[in-house]
Amino acid sequence: MKYQKAPDVKKIIDLLIAQLDFFHIKKRNVHCIRSFDAKTRAFARIWGMAKLFKEVAGLEPNYIIEVNAKKFDKLSEKDQVKTLIHELMHIPKTFSGALLSHRGPHHRINDREVEKLLKTLKRL
Repeated sequence: MKYQKAPDVKKIIDLLIAQLDFFHIKKRNVHCIRSFDAKTRAFARIWGMAKLFKEVAGLEPNYIIEVNAKKFDKLSEKDQVKTLIHELMHIPKTFSGALLSHRGPHHRINDREVEKLLKTLKRL
């Protein structure tokens, strides 16, 4: 699989973090890439860094948001933003490198919850 840094996506992510008051997310530790020839049905996905990297190597938690060029780039701007909000919602309040599942005892990551957050946005 080929990939490259995606500064255009990073710019949107940084704006979303600020406007959605996701204060728990360290912008400098969220990286964005665009993948080409990915064998996934997903428009985007998020990768976390296991706690082991922090405990053993002393590395700070980082997240990588990967957008699938073939699919993501064809989406409307609104749908791209919704997709990125969805990915950000997988980052827990602890910013530990772990990822939240779609359903948990205190959270849901679904289209309804994404739409709620989308409505709170000003302009990007």
